[in-house]
Amino acid sequence: MIIADLVAVPIRSGFFSDDQAAIRAGASHDGFTYSGRPLTPGFGSIRQPGEAVSVLLLLNDGQIAHGDCAAVQYAGVGGREPLFLAHPAADVIGRHIVPVLRGREITNFRDVAGEVDALMVEGQRLHPAIRYGVTQALLDATARARGMTMAEVVRDEYATGIAIAPVPLFVQSGDDRYANVDKMVLKEADVLPHGLINEVDTKLGRDGALLLEYVAWVRDRIITLRARPDYSPRLHFDVYGTIGLVFDGDIDRVAGYLTRLGETAKPFAVCVEHVIDAGSRDAQVRVFTALRAALRARGSEVRLAVDEWCNTLEDIEVFVAAEAADVIHVKTPDLGGINNTIEALLLVARQGLAAYCGGSCNETDRSAQVSAHIAMACGATQVLAKPGMGVDEGMMIVGNEMARVAALVAARGRTPA
Repeated sequence: MIIADLVAVPIRSGFFSDDQAAIRAGASHDGFTYSGRPLTPGFGSIRQPGEAVSVLLLLNDGQIAHGDCAAVQYAGVGGREPLFLAHPAADVIGRHIVPVLRGREITNFRDVAGEVDALMVEGQRLHPAIRYGVTQALLDATARARGMTMAEVVRDEYATGIAIAPVPLFVQSGDDRYANVDKMVLKEADVLPHGLINEVDTKLGRDGALLLEYVAWVRDRIITLRARPDYSPRLHFDVYGTIGLVFDGDIDRVAGYLTRLGETAKPFAVCVEHVIDAGSRDAQVRVFTALRAALRARGSEVRLAVDEWCNTLEDIEVFVAAEAADVIHVKTPDLGGINNTIEALLLVARQGLAAYCGGSCNETDRSAQVSAHIAMACGATQVLAKPGMGVDEGMMIVGNEMARVAALVAARGRTPA
């Protein structure tokens, strides 16, 4: 199979790009948007429409392989790359990626993905979102050339030895954190609700009381609405470093609060993501290692998930080596080429930690579908329902893709040779 040409098309992402620094500084809601001035370089407003680029590989047999370049909701913070803009990115792809791939024969994914991911332009690597989308398209092209699913390509090239089956689906609420929980419970999401606890005064509370109240409400709502008494989802809350802000980064006080939160959540298991933002990767590793030890010393079963400052494959290797968290959020757009996502998920699982194939509400339907294949092939602990914050759409896109892939692989196994 040969790549005859490549087309890069600016498109919309599934959500918005938000200036996290401005929101944490207290920017107030104005309807769906925020009032005030942005603080993070590159932003024209605190909330602005997300952008993406579709990468279409025109194959010589007439097939089209497809991936989408997309970035996370919160750019330019926690060690992340600057805001991603579609039109400049499409121009970069046209000038620097097309000459590399046009006329290229596709024989495997791993080698060509590594080449694209390492490509240097004017002394710098390409924006992770560009590498993310182009390598998705290359995985699709490889699957088309071999007549199999993308999950099977990953399984075979990386020798994962993992049976391809759906993995637990993690659903995020956005700011509509009450009505959306009802949707999650009615549809029996495996992990919920995320919560978007990204501001102190209205979401966490100055003493953490608002989040404790919300956790109690989620617990009771599950028990009230569940159709089966054995439906017992894991609870996962993302707090964007706000707990650290409230308790001045004091490990003992934070551990005490998290222990109370875990008791409140019972009988459901609970994980809390990005509890403290320590300001750098090395500091984050030290703080999370200490906090994890403090929780275990208290007998708490609350699990810690790491996100910010754990952005690249190299970062993940450092966090895993230090066992600085129970759950490693492999945030797919931040890692650039999806070859890095695959390597990261497998590394985390080998070390006995929970490999969360995540990402962002600000991605696209296509990047979500590709992530589903990768999560299944790598046996991820959970996969994010994305894009968007509406619950239904993300559950449909990722959940349905996993169901289809699993059915196809199973049917192929039953087909006589």
